[in-house]
Amino acid sequence: MVMFTNDYSEGCHPKILELLLATNFEQADGYENDQFCERARALIRDACAAPDADVHFFTGGTLTNLTVISAALRPHQAVLSTELGHIATNETGAIEATGHRVVTFASEDGKMKPEFVIQAHNQFRSEHQTQPKMVYVSQSTELGTVYSQGELEALSAECKKYGYYLFLDGARLGYALATPGNDLTLPDIARLCDVFYIGGNKVGALVGEAAVITNAELKQDFRYVMKQHGALTAKGRLLGIQFVGLFEEGLYLNIGKNAIDTAMMIMKACAEKGYGFLVDSPTNLQFPILPHHVIAKLREKYVLGGLTKVDDDHSAVRVVTSWATREEDVAAFCADILAL
Repeated sequence: MVMFTNDYSEGCHPKILELLLATNFEQADGYENDQFCERARALIRDACAAPDADVHFFTGGTLTNLTVISAALRPHQAVLSTELGHIATNETGAIEATGHRVVTFASEDGKMKPEFVIQAHNQFRSEHQTQPKMVYVSQSTELGTVYSQGELEALSAECKKYGYYLFLDGARLGYALATPGNDLTLPDIARLCDVFYIGGNKVGALVGEAAVITNAELKQDFRYVMKQHGALTAKGRLLGIQFVGLFEEGLYLNIGKNAIDTAMMIMKACAEKGYGFLVDSPTNLQFPILPHHVIAKLREKYVLGGLTKVDDDHSAVRVVTSWATREEDVAAFCADILAL
């Protein structure tokens, strides 16, 4: 069975394994105070053109989201998200468990809009209500759509107008950066966001995310909050080494191309067969709308993602490629789509 369910089915890029092995017997300090984390921080600051940014390493995206939001918000404050945002749908109420409300908005393309920020500002005006303080976005979104530079500029401007922090979840950022036509760079994100993270788990690392804090207000005592949430890893070197591998020779900026290329093969085959899509996604997340009998037949050979029912006979199925997806597997998948 070939898996098209997610972009972390494989282990990690060979360069990461080589670095982990090569540095295995080098002694290092703990809790991300080691020479490898310092090197990774320098590389990330340089890639983001953000020399004053604080960089912290986490093992996973949910832990990153939980820690960042907990550190940024006071007890009475809330975070704004689309209704499909990861913090609203796939984190077991982690944010709400800290006492912070997640206020959600319906969005057909999965993106937060400036008008949502205005709506929240106008709606929540009293001490009898939760107070919005942060806007959460993902690049790419849970639907595989991407923000343009202009869209993030507009959203950032509204956040600044009302004093809201802008937080970008970059779990799949590497794939968004590799998308043809993308005009939103790491320096742009560092300039427009108060905090964001660079995803490694889904983009070539064995494990790890790198949070980048550019707003001085959010830097103070951040490591205390990390420790309280169990996010300070004793062997932080393991995370730092991986991000050295991803950024030392620009691997992170190129690693996503295979995922995009193979996703486009799948898109082309589905379009050639006459199948539509739930959303127009230029990234490694594709949602073709297929007849139920076709989905059942494909699942005899392939592991596919969840379904969104479109009508009694059709559903959109989530198909995900990655940096390590093999072209021959995708070619076989496309051939089966065309033959069914």
